[in-house]
Amino acid sequence: MTSSPLAPAWLGHPADANALVAPIWPRTAVRDPGGALAIGGVTAAELAGRFGTPLYVVDEQEARERAVEVRDAFFAAAARIGTTATVYYAAKAFLSIEVARWMAEAGLSIDVCSGGELAVALAAGVDPARMGLHGNNKSVAEIERAVENGVGVIVIDSALEIERVAAAAARHEVVQKVRLRVNSGVHAHTHDFLATAHEDQKFGVRLDQAVEYAAAIRSHASLEFLGLHCHIGSQIFGVDGFSESAARLLEVHAELLEGGDVPGLNLGGGYGIAYTEADDPEQIEVLADGIADAVATECERLGIPVPALAFEPGRTIIGTAGVTLYEVGTIKDVLVQVPGVDGGATDHVRRYVSVDGGMSDNVRPALYGADYTVRIAVRSSAADPALVRVAGKHCESGDIVVNAAYLPGDVTPGDLLAVPATGAYCHSLANNYNYLGRPAVVAVRGGEARVLIRRETEHDLLARDAAFPRDAGTDATTRGDER
Repeated sequence: MTSSPLAPAWLGHPADANALVAPIWPRTAVRDPGGALAIGGVTAAELAGRFGTPLYVVDEQEARERAVEVRDAFFAAAARIGTTATVYYAAKAFLSIEVARWMAEAGLSIDVCSGGELAVALAAGVDPARMGLHGNNKSVAEIERAVENGVGVIVIDSALEIERVAAAAARHEVVQKVRLRVNSGVHAHTHDFLATAHEDQKFGVRLDQAVEYAAAIRSHASLEFLGLHCHIGSQIFGVDGFSESAARLLEVHAELLEGGDVPGLNLGGGYGIAYTEADDPEQIEVLADGIADAVATECERLGIPVPALAFEPGRTIIGTAGVTLYEVGTIKDVLVQVPGVDGGATDHVRRYVSVDGGMSDNVRPALYGADYTVRIAVRSSAADPALVRVAGKHCESGDIVVNAAYLPGDVTPGDLLAVPATGAYCHSLANNYNYLGRPAVVAVRGGEARVLIRRETEHDLLARDAAFPRDAGTDATTRGDER
């Protein structure tokens, strides 16, 4: 059969609408002989029955293994060019106390962007010296807390922050290590909302201001300047943008060396993963080697030592470890007219499959136009594939979970659907639109499942309302049980 005319150009008609295509799914994801999906040795049906839907499922083995693989890739690449690397897990991708512990146990440092993320990392027992604090508008209280707790590095994002961090460090009688975030002017080829190296955006300072800002940092006895920091965007597949950005930074790095020591260079993160079969991200080892080679080449050209490097991966570690489970509620076929070359039009069917979640648990399709794939999770089917659009239950026409995918044509209400590659930026961006509680996050490993973050109940939501009686009890529908 051929693809539907309503399908995007990248979406081919599948030979098997049941197949779990690597590397979109966790490596432990399999179907049993009856077609039931299992992740980490636990079936989707068991997870849904025990914890409810929607449900974020995190494959602990996948997350831990990928953390080690990413660490090893950058450590090896740095060693090969005669330097060292620090790998920070970008906590904004997804953070919980246990996940922070997994990352620390894998030898990663933790990058946090708010007082809340710092609180989680501290609660996890992560050594503050192995943390970095980001943010374009860090509050005075957040800076104070970071300095007081001994956070290893604070990334300076503006002139005001130089004075604020210096004052906080002086009050606590410490010397605070800092980096300066700059914009290299390299545009990562991603959605404009994801690209963060333009000059006309909220993060960082212009590259041509770096010498001036570094001098201001060095003027404070309470600050130690570690070097530059740059992040060129997110969901990037190739090495070229990172290499060009590194080259531009190193030109300024060489100039900064004339005014004192510049021990390091932080090249950020943004490495992409596969969300659909059309995505072809570079292997992390290839990216690490390519970036390291670019740094070595430029340092040799400039006649400067290779600095210690730092990187901030998040999505590439936790993204494919996550799968979200939904239950199908309603299904409707909608006739859509497709214009023909002769000026006429033909009708084609788009099947809307509505589920019990949506933009409250995954806002990325609405926010970025992000694409995902989807599979029936409780069975395989020999039915012919049908083009579907998986929609959420919210009162918003843009509430789409999967814009276009093929599912077996016999998908039916009550089926469980699994959407892979939801480990990054789904729970982190979750919200309470239409007063839906945020789903639970459950870790699976070796046939066992346990709650990382419990489901948010109606009682949780009502408890924030000042008019809700303080002594209101809970019942079976609102209590904070394992769901």
